[in-house]
Amino acid sequence: MAGNLHVRNLDDDLITKLKLRAARHGRSAEAEHREILRQALATEIEPSFDDLAAQLRKLTMNRKQTPSEELLREGRDER
Repeated sequence: MAGNLHVRNLDDDLITKLKLRAARHGRSAEAEHREILRQALATEIEPSFDDLAAQLRKLTMNRKQTPSEELLREGRDER
């Protein structure tokens, strides 16, 4: 699925650098922009659910935990 991405409020200096880089590579500024994004995201590794869960456990390990049955009971009592 192809889509469009509009980037607003770029510094003029950044746009100039993009155009110069594109010219060096024999591409349009738009094609250069696509290539920069492709390269930047190609090395990005999406964390697995297990890794994210482990990070969350690490962040919350010293916090007081309320047992779920207490929370359910409180919710029922509020009705």
